[in-house]
Amino acid sequence: MQIRKAALGDIDIIMSIYDYARSFMKEQGNPDQWGDDYPERVLIEDDISQEKLYVCIDEEKVVGVFYYAQEEDPTYEVIKGGAWLNNEPYGVIHRIASAEGSRGVATFCLDWAFEHTGNIRIDTHVQNIPMQSLLKKLGYVYCGEIVLDDGTSRIAFQKVR
Repeated sequence: MQIRKAALGDIDIIMSIYDYARSFMKEQGNPDQWGDDYPERVLIEDDISQEKLYVCIDEEKVVGVFYYAQEEDPTYEVIKGGAWLNNEPYGVIHRIASAEGSRGVATFCLDWAFEHTGNIRIDTHVQNIPMQSLLKKLGYVYCGEIVLDDGTSRIAFQKVR
């Protein structure tokens, strides 16, 4: 597998991966995190134009997608019920999803991002048990709860070298 920046030509496959991810999350008891239409196409197009959306390629096929940037996330400024592991510069991962039938894609993407910064922050919905399990398996530590701009809460994790 390899990672590259997403291009506008990838948009249809990216949106189909997100369609599958929403369906998978609902089947796993997590219908609320992305609802019926998140992330919207316009948001993904904006992520691509900012060069912050990446795709995972396996055998010349796009099998995964994620937002990654080395930036301060405003929703991470306040954390309740805990604390971040450090206050050093960090990378963020959002909107990670893998194609139907793919294996090991999320792990590969998370590992790739960690190799680039050595300090990653990520959040997920309390109902997203598969993602929580993966994060814990990969050494991410639960740090507390954050609140998104829309007022919904997420549980936050961090991994440091």
